[in-house]
Order: sequence, then structure tokens, then C-alpha cells
Amino acid sequence: MTSKRVLITGLHGFTGHYLAQELRAAGYRVFGTAIENVSAADDVFTVDLCDRSRVAEVVELVQPDMVVHLAAIAFVAHTDVQAMYGVNIVGTRNLLEALAANKKTPSTVLLASSANVYGNSTQEVLDENTIAAPMNDYAVSKMAMEHMARLWCDRLPIVIARPFNYTGVGQSDNFLLPKIVAHFRRQAGEIELGNLDVARDFSDVRMVVQAYRRLLEVAPVGETFNVCSGVAYSIDQILAMLSEMAGYRIKVNVNPAFCRANEVKRLLGNNAKLLNTIGDLPPIPLSETLSWMLHAA
Repeated sequence: MTSKRVLITGLHGFTGHYLAQELRAAGYRVFGTAIENVSAADDVFTVDLCDRSRVAEVVELVQPDMVVHLAAIAFVAHTDVQAMYGVNIVGTRNLLEALAANKKTPSTVLLASSANVYGNSTQEVLDENTIAAPMNDYAVSKMAMEHMARLWCDRLPIVIARPFNYTGVGQSDNFLLPKIVAHFRRQAGEIELGNLDVARDFSDVRMVVQAYRRLLEVAPVGETFNVCSGVAYSIDQILAMLSEMAGYRIKVNVNPAFCRANEVKRLLGNNAKLLNTIGDLPPIPLSETLSWMLHAA
């Protein structure tokens, strides 16, 4: 039997790397797009999503059975706002247009949005019915992407995932947990952080990509899903876990330059809808994820 063909945009990104492993292990043939120069011989194509004709060309070449759209500017503090809106909204539209025009319609088009769209909600635990209130340009771009994607729901089998924070080996030190882990790995005496009064629902990237694979297979078209653990951790709790693993405490200095005035204080998700749809998804404890990152070769 011929392997189903899955196109992953942003294949060489942090999540794309793990999702490709997950899908290949399940027997899929993985194709991808990347922004840097790559070899099509490896089933990876150099694509700028804002290049409409190139996106259409690659979709025509791959003829995907399924699509996972990960490519985005995903760093909240990214300084090139114009590029963020261009890639996250126009780039996504170019992809959907190309898929809708293609002779083969995929069975699932999974779009990765973000739990950042919820902003500083007063709701204690955020479910998919929580009113979105994005608090930064990244979140606004993702919310706009979701609204734009709805325009294509009559032509494409779209599923939207709203992942909460997740991490793992290989994530950029621009992100909070990799930055903290990197300091402990080199036994630094001090670390500069921003807002300390925040709490986040952190997941392991390996759990996230398993959820994505199952959403592809179940194909709950037209639905939106939180992808999260259902447990929030404060920065103090994370520092305490790493201190115990590393055998010392690090001095924390708050750098005002790292503090965002519109910082989302708490993000805690409800994953009941996801689990009811794809089945049980055993969580990986954050302590296990941090240990994996701390002791990675």
C-alpha cells in the first residue's frame, strides 16, 4: 500500500522536526517546506509562504493527502511586525488558496494557531468557547489567521489547533524554558528574566505532535482544539524543579527590558474536547521534560 503523503510547512522548525519523526514512525511519507535552501531530493522544498506562485507550485508537486501548517513567526517578542502579519496571515491564505485549487483535496488540513489568542481572560481554565482577547501582535495575527481560514471551510477540511506553551530539546533559547535550562546546563550563577508573576500550561513537544497526528487521522473538520496539559506552572516552580535537578539555586535578576506591559499573566487550558475526540493522551510530566532537556547530549 502506498504511504499517505503529508505536507508539513515549516518542517525544519522545532515542532516540524518532531512531527516528521512522529509521522514517519506511523508509516507516512513526509514532505516539507522550509525557508532556507534545501534539496527537493529529500522531499523538502524551499518556500517563502508569501510567494503565492511558489506555494502553488509546491502543492502541485507534492499532491498531499494531509497537510499540517506549522510555518509561522512564533516568537511573541519578534520585532518585525510587518513580517509577522505577512507570514502568519497572508502566507496561510496563499497555502489555503493553493490547496483549494489543487486537483486533490486533502483529507485534513491542520492549522496551528495559538492559545495566545485568549489573552488575559478572566476565566480560570480556558476552553475553546472562551472569548478570544489577544494582547500582542503575535496573538492578533493568529486570531486573524483563524478568521481568514474560516473563509475556506466550504472548500477545505480545516481543523484548528490552539497549542498552549510547549517545549523540549532543540527549542530556541529565545523561549523561556530553554533559556532557563541553558543557564542551569552551564551552571551559571545568575539569570536575567522578565515578568516573574506569570504561570503557563506547559506540554512536552512529543505529546503535542502525537496530538497533531491523531487530529490528522480523526479529521474533526471545522473544529478548534486546545492542545495542552491542563496544569499550569509558575516560574518559581520551574526554577525549583531545575534547582533540585542541578543541585544548586540560581540567582534571579529581573531585567525591566524583558518585562512586557501587556504580558499574559496566566494561561491554563482545558483539554477535555481534545481527549474526547482523539482518545487518551498520557501527559508527560514537566519534571520529565525538564530533565530530558537538562541532560540532553
